[in-house]
Amino acid sequence: MEQILVVTLGAANFTNGTVVPANSPGSGLEVGKVVLVLILGSLTLLTVLLNGGVMAAICTTKKLHIPANYLICSLAATDFLVAILVMPLSIMYVVMGTWPLGQAICEAWLSVDMTCCTCSILHLCAIALDRYWAITNAVRYAYKRTARRACVMVGAVWAISTLISIPPLFWRYGGNSSSYHCIIKHDHIGYTLYSTVGAFYAPLAIILALYFRIFRVVKALCQNRRCAWRPNSSRMSLNQNSLGHCPNSELSTSDPTADLSRADGTPEAATQLETGRDRAGERARIYLSRERKAARTLGLILGAFVLCWLPFFLKELLVGLRLVNDSELLSNALTWLGYVNSLINPLLYTSFNEDFKHAFRMMLRCKGHM
Repeated sequence: MEQILVVTLGAANFTNGTVVPANSPGSGLEVGKVVLVLILGSLTLLTVLLNGGVMAAICTTKKLHIPANYLICSLAATDFLVAILVMPLSIMYVVMGTWPLGQAICEAWLSVDMTCCTCSILHLCAIALDRYWAITNAVRYAYKRTARRACVMVGAVWAISTLISIPPLFWRYGGNSSSYHCIIKHDHIGYTLYSTVGAFYAPLAIILALYFRIFRVVKALCQNRRCAWRPNSSRMSLNQNSLGHCPNSELSTSDPTADLSRADGTPEAATQLETGRDRAGERARIYLSRERKAARTLGLILGAFVLCWLPFFLKELLVGLRLVNDSELLSNALTWLGYVNSLINPLLYTSFNEDFKHAFRMMLRCKGHM
């Protein structure tokens, strides 16, 4: 009798006192929803933890208190807002298939969604612009790269994002409050063009142009043999006028052979001069290595950005222009693909930075001792 009862329970599910066969369509649907919640919930939790970790590392590590990292901290804060304000309600809406929270909260959620996601995208544009100025005009920009300038850039990013997301509130609110759907309506072609161009296509064009210029500059620096140490019989020599092309260097641009001839003619003086050149050459190599790594990181960020957001904005443009019909399933999938960019950003910005790695290790050690 007990064996029969076990078999019966294993072949059925109980829902509100009703026995439902385990292989019924309703049972499979419920399992699918549970799996979907687990997947989307995990993505949301990881986004919160990673971006929160980046903000904590910058705030608690003095070495990371530089203007360039203020932009990264602001980006992490924006992606953190996406994870706590946008993604949880999206999980609820995707799983339930209806919007139970009313029209006012729907309008607020859509506006926050558009503002934060646009702000995240524009932060990538601001960081690319900052990186471009730092590489192409290093000496002059070093004096302009201040915390105040970073704050101005962050303020401009949020202002532009708000201007892009606010207009729909003037015609979207006041619709059918009994609606069980909370979606972006494509009933204004002009706004569709305005929002997609301002939130994605214009930033994409700017980032592509900046990255192309950065790539050319870094490639030229790497190929410039005036900044490279070459083997020359029994010693290493720095070519003439090399430092005119090596930012942040403190060496003289004079001919090294002339320096040797003026160095008292003693082996000690020659050794000291060679040591100084060795150190300067090492600084130049470190500088070029960092810039190559920065350009490579920017390329990965650009690739992730395009992969995550291009499908969504391409769909938005085609639907807004009435060229294709919208699909709720496709819309949800592409929206979450865009949200994943908020998870990828902190990984890309910190994985290649030794200062961030050290800060994370210190934070983990402190937690381990607690």
